[in-house]
Amino acid sequence: MAGPLAGIRVVELAGLGPAPFAGMLLADLGADVVRVDRPGDAPLWVTDPRLDLLARGKRTLVIDLKHEHGAAAVLALVERADILIEGFRPGVAERLGVGAQPCLNRNPRLVYGRMTGWGQTGPLAGTAGHDVDYLALSGVLHAIGPASGPPQIPLNLIGDFGGGALYLVVGVLAALQHAGRTGTGQVVDAAIVDGIAHLSTALYGLLAAGIWRDDRGVNLLDGGAPFYAVYETADGRYLAVGALEPQFYRQFISLLGVGEDLPAQYDQGGWPVLSETFAAVFRSRTQQDWMTVFAGTDACVSPVLGLTEAPQHPQLAERATFVTVDGVPQPAPAPRFSVTVPATPVPPPAAPAADAVLADWDVTLPPEVLASGALQHP
Repeated sequence: MAGPLAGIRVVELAGLGPAPFAGMLLADLGADVVRVDRPGDAPLWVTDPRLDLLARGKRTLVIDLKHEHGAAAVLALVERADILIEGFRPGVAERLGVGAQPCLNRNPRLVYGRMTGWGQTGPLAGTAGHDVDYLALSGVLHAIGPASGPPQIPLNLIGDFGGGALYLVVGVLAALQHAGRTGTGQVVDAAIVDGIAHLSTALYGLLAAGIWRDDRGVNLLDGGAPFYAVYETADGRYLAVGALEPQFYRQFISLLGVGEDLPAQYDQGGWPVLSETFAAVFRSRTQQDWMTVFAGTDACVSPVLGLTEAPQHPQLAERATFVTVDGVPQPAPAPRFSVTVPATPVPPPAAPAADAVLADWDVTLPPEVLASGALQHP
């Protein structure tokens, strides 16, 4: 393994969403991540294991946790691990015999990372939820979308992966540092609602200062400002404009070719006039025409690209922001490191790797708790 986390061993109890993404990120950075699947486990929407990209860089074991020795098998892995991550509802890991306390009893240096939506405590802790629910309760969903319409769902990037997986990874790596200094492991309780709320810290400062209104589509960064917005072009494509600073705004309006008798940039009373003016001008030419106009300038105008177009953009192509692994285009590991450079991701596993994992980790397990063969993709 290559990368800054080479030599770190991670047990991931198979689940959905943010916990697998956290495991993928740890694997991208060089950790040896072993996902413990239950018999029959596989993402329901994945029919080809090559496309289960959240499993890239990992190896898998299939362990029947309902077998009388299933929990003991996981604990044997835990004894050799640095980190364990799980994404069950509170209490499920305990019922399976692999909760925090038995794991820490077995390995006092272990970092036990728990990923949930609502957290381990509180009146909603035991209830189901999804990304959109956590966004809604945290106050963030209310802030996203046009003033004249309902809140808009920002995929599951802010909740599952931003407020969830990334905070879990930060938490377990911080706890790993502590364990390395003191020899003492601990439990990391990463809740998506907590992470989303934390991501909105700056907005609460602006709100307290009276600079931000608790409404959609009327503020500087939510589409209310005409110089921080998205506009349609003549060919039905879109451009993103982010000309916030006055010097960038001056370049923007000059290249756009609009008159100097417009309302002042930060005169909010004039924003509707600016929005209408910019929208009309942008609709007069195609996206590519406008990108030729704005190319190489500081006007902060970018094309809105589709997922299939983004890897071809010269900026992303030169940086190899996307890679193709086993015929599947996908984002490359991030961020970049000058010394401990992560390797190109290894394709997701097509079958369990029990023999190799057990040999590498120097673990012996009863064969009756292990399943073999291909993962059960529908």
